[in-house]
Amino acid sequence: MDSITVQADMTLVVATFYKFVKLPDYVEIQQPLLSYCQAQGIKGTILLAEEGINGTIAGSREAIDSLLSFLRSDSRLADLEHKESTAEKPPFQRIKVRLKKEIVTMGLADIDPNEKVGTYVSPQDWNKVISDPEVVVIDTRNDYEFSIGTFKGALNPATESFRQFPEYVSNHLDPSQHKKVALFCTGGIRCEKASSFMLAQGFQEVYHLKGGILKYLEEVPAEESLWEGECFVFDERVAVSHGLEPGSYEMCVGCGHPISDTDKTSPKYEEGICCPHCFDSLTPEKRERLEEKKRQMSRRI
Repeated sequence: MDSITVQADMTLVVATFYKFVKLPDYVEIQQPLLSYCQAQGIKGTILLAEEGINGTIAGSREAIDSLLSFLRSDSRLADLEHKESTAEKPPFQRIKVRLKKEIVTMGLADIDPNEKVGTYVSPQDWNKVISDPEVVVIDTRNDYEFSIGTFKGALNPATESFRQFPEYVSNHLDPSQHKKVALFCTGGIRCEKASSFMLAQGFQEVYHLKGGILKYLEEVPAEESLWEGECFVFDERVAVSHGLEPGSYEMCVGCGHPISDTDKTSPKYEEGICCPHCFDSLTPEKRERLEEKKRQMSRRI
């Protein structure tokens, strides 16, 4: 049992962070980090790999501050940056500290952001960069994320996973034709790795949004913003808007796809079962499991 219990009515701090840094002892770090999180009553997921650390966590103000100090006490993470938002309800149910081959999976062992990455662009300078007609702006996130919000004029690689991004680049982009490329993603981690990959492919000018969409939405006023829609996040908030305010989307229990109010008016939407994105692929077996889960939840209310 956690030694610190977060009160149900307490506003929670949601912190996201990552850093590409060589951690050859990442396996040994796992248990002490897990134990520290448990002692502080922190929930969420932290990934550890030889290439670095990546996490999204939630807890009380004191707990988050304590964990960040704990992480930064390691000299390799002394300059670890993080982003914050708040949540009224716990966005995670438990704490997980997982060991991975990569903290963001591209599937190419020879791509190392610790060696080289593109040019960081601050949120305040991002509008100028992506408004340059010579710059190709690419959303490195997946198709379902792009569908609920993106930057004006951005290209959609239409990927189902980040592993497909190298193939998209190979099939659609040419270093000799696309001289300037600007990349972005939710928190900065995918576009940082993507920039390292594109430099290795011979692209000369590769820019990426420092801190990702979340930092942009936090720091750039809505009236100056070139962001359109909402930003998908990987927790129970589903999406956020400018100022990192909670968005309007919910998540389909059946497939995990973000669903809008319009989706809910579809005949293919059944609360707690399916949505227009998964209705046609829903098997009888899965429907039965979801219906039973829905019945169990209704009994608890």
